[in-house]
Amino acid sequence: MKSSKQESIRVDVDVVEKLAKSDDEALLESLGYKQELKREFTPLELFGVLFSVLGPVPSFASVLVYAIPNGGPVAMVWGWAVCAFFLVIISLAMAELGSAAPTSGGLYYWTYSLSSPRWRCLLCWIVGYFNTISLSASVASVDWGCAVQIMAAVSIGYDGAFVPTNAQTYGVYGAVLVFSGILCSTATKYIARVQSLYIVLNILCFIAIVIALPAATPAEYKTPASFALGNFQNLTNWPSGFAFVMSFLAPLWAVGAFDSPVHISEEASNAATAVPWAIVMGTAVPTLLGWALNVVVAFCMGTDPEAILASPIGQPLAVVFYNSLGKNGALALWSIVIVLQFMMGTSIMTVASRQSFAFSRDGALPFSSLLYRVHPRTQMPVNCVWFVAGIAALLCLLSFAGSEAVGAIFTLNAAASYVAYSIPIAARWAWGEGYRSGPFSLGWWGFPVAMTAVAWMVFSIAVFMFPANWGAGPAEMNYTCVVLGALLLGSLGYYYFPRYGGVYWFRGPVATVVEKEESDEASSGRCR
Repeated sequence: MKSSKQESIRVDVDVVEKLAKSDDEALLESLGYKQELKREFTPLELFGVLFSVLGPVPSFASVLVYAIPNGGPVAMVWGWAVCAFFLVIISLAMAELGSAAPTSGGLYYWTYSLSSPRWRCLLCWIVGYFNTISLSASVASVDWGCAVQIMAAVSIGYDGAFVPTNAQTYGVYGAVLVFSGILCSTATKYIARVQSLYIVLNILCFIAIVIALPAATPAEYKTPASFALGNFQNLTNWPSGFAFVMSFLAPLWAVGAFDSPVHISEEASNAATAVPWAIVMGTAVPTLLGWALNVVVAFCMGTDPEAILASPIGQPLAVVFYNSLGKNGALALWSIVIVLQFMMGTSIMTVASRQSFAFSRDGALPFSSLLYRVHPRTQMPVNCVWFVAGIAALLCLLSFAGSEAVGAIFTLNAAASYVAYSIPIAARWAWGEGYRSGPFSLGWWGFPVAMTAVAWMVFSIAVFMFPANWGAGPAEMNYTCVVLGALLLGSLGYYYFPRYGGVYWFRGPVATVVEKEESDEASSGRCR
């Protein structure tokens, strides 16, 4: 009799617990995971994550160096416009999957759940490692860009007389990484609240540039519409048509990390709806703002792109600011760009740490038991934050091998990301095991959008492999293919390593809810 009463009480408690759970927690449990991180991000703040990760102003500042030599104004304006269409297509394909399964594991979780049983573990493993490393490479490239921008500010202050060494830039980079890591280790609510500030500062900086540059640029640096919108200057030895294609590197690097809101989904409210709209709008708005910046700069850069590239300041946009606004005006505006670049770095580090947390939760990363921990006070995966910072620090040691070697980090994050994006998008239509649409669905448009996205990403990966000039020697080679190949071989080597490789123990995402229920049943059994 007593046992029956205890069972009745236990059932009643279970019902109350389920009723108390939010829709987000219930959806997460249906995907196999218990709620471990606090849901502090509002839909606007989730949009702010991708918006600040893309950072229209600082990203544009970092990648202008890829557009100018490959066609000048035409490449800047029209090359960006061509890519913008396909980048939004990718975001739509990603948004549909994000709405169906909003979990921090994102890409590798989708790959496992949608792929054929024969291939799901291997594909899930590859996507997980490519996504983890690509996000860490994003941290490296963004924070390296911040260090380069800081050194450019110093160069402006010395009127171009100061030229930093690699060691000096790496030292600044290390300090940026450490400071970012400290900020990303604070409580989730603080990181969430600051996203609105990031949105406002990015937009204000954009407005300042759009107003200040045309108003302050001397007549000698103002260009007519025929130059800004129609002048093609190929400063490479590639044929003009292929040089224009190479200019795509600028928008392809600047507009990426489409999966950022997905990795924060376990900390967001109304995730099934907020995640897809954050992906689409967080891609479309910065892409449009980036195109507008290209147009404004094209009208205010002067007619000598070679002089901009040859300046000791080292950053084309900083040179344009210096020519148009003078030393003090350029320093003031460039300082804001540096702050935005740093904010961009903290956002991408937050995203990268959540991917590492999810992947270690499923036991796939080395030292997963150490990484899969949530700080009891801040409720943050602090160990994963510093894990990402450590990988980023190691990646930028390539800077000592030369500018082309460190440039491979910029393209690695985009190339590896596209591999990780393409597999789950293709898997949905190749196998579609267990796929159920979320609130955001493209309907019958889903297939053509997905295939267009995958085809564009395959094409883009090929573009990432080419050097800046035809016939480049070892010092000028593009080492993206080497780094990407090493990542593929390394992940496969670990998977198939004799006795200890993932093929012997990795079984995809681990359902933590099941573990909790089994633990509750065991406890109940002991009590009875």
